[in-house]
Amino acid sequence: MSPKKIRAIFERLCKACPEPTTELEYATPFQLLVAVILSAQATDKGVNLATRALFRDAPTAKKIAALGEEKLKDYINTIGLYPTKAKNIAAMAKILVLRHGGEVPHDRAALEELPGVGRKTANVILNTIFHEPVIAVDTHIFRLSNRTGLAPGRDVKAVEEKLTRAIPKDFRLHAHHWLILHGRYVCKARKPECHRCLIHDLCEFPEKNV
Repeated sequence: MSPKKIRAIFERLCKACPEPTTELEYATPFQLLVAVILSAQATDKGVNLATRALFRDAPTAKKIAALGEEKLKDYINTIGLYPTKAKNIAAMAKILVLRHGGEVPHDRAALEELPGVGRKTANVILNTIFHEPVIAVDTHIFRLSNRTGLAPGRDVKAVEEKLTRAIPKDFRLHAHHWLILHGRYVCKARKPECHRCLIHDLCEFPEKNV
């Protein structure tokens, strides 16, 4: 896809939603980190339903560490893979308390050392909390990047690298959220709603229904 077309895509996404953000509910960086870990293979809506009670009763790393893995399961048992997520979150909270004073570190390596935190989760935190122009490639962004021709790649790392090179710097900070929202609500997996897509004429998907 040409640089001119890519810029046009992000100009339209920006015009439609100038200040995009995550749909996960949180009040602190730590709460967002917990929510992002929980969101793997789960919907934001489902995560929010679970974390409202969790963050009411245990809003900090210290309190979740004190809560422990077993009690944590009671709060998140409606979320897929909750036993593993409870184990990771409980361990992650303890590490934050012991090594970082209960605060989320502004450092990729330190983030990726935490249980349950991989590159994608670290990128979400670096982008949303620390305002770094990085892109966390989830299933929506991976699909959209390949389908539209924006940044085709065999795996998430390849797509992330292509997006980082291709997206103009003045749009890179919010690109992650624009692409997720577009993939979630318009460029859907099973049936993309091309009829209401604001970039349909720029998209290079050969099977688009417009």
